[in-house]
Amino acid sequence: MVKKVTQATGATSAGATPAEAMFAADEASRALGVELLEQGEGTAVLRMTLTPAMVNGHGIAHGGYVFLLADTAFACACNSHGPVTVAAGADIDFVAPAYEGDVLVATARERARFGRSGIYDVSVLRGDEVIAEFRGRSRSIRGTTTKESR
Repeated sequence: MVKKVTQATGATSAGATPAEAMFAADEASRALGVELLEQGEGTAVLRMTLTPAMVNGHGIAHGGYVFLLADTAFACACNSHGPVTVAAGADIDFVAPAYEGDVLVATARERARFGRSGIYDVSVLRGDEVIAEFRGRSRSIRGTTTKESR
């Protein structure tokens, strides 16, 4: 089931899903304007508008910001199951440039889960145009359900 997030910054209430709670605590992504739009079991949709501070010396989006958006979508998708899950590795292919003012949407989807590991694909789009494709590999931390339990 996919859940539309009522607050674009994420939920902070006691009834929040694991992904919503993790995103609500993610000051780095939220400070850059990343919004959690939807989340479900193994899926997430996030949005970010590219600001002037996110553009490099070539006049295009710095790849690190595009990676951050994709990585945050990956984090929300892989943490949707409950145990604290972190990145074991990730790769990104930049397909087209993005520019100041562009609204990017990252859609993450689970491809496989096995044991404590998982594989997730994230597509970053501007409208219908693919900007980047990201693949993340996750690992759940043994015996955890929240960051407070560590």
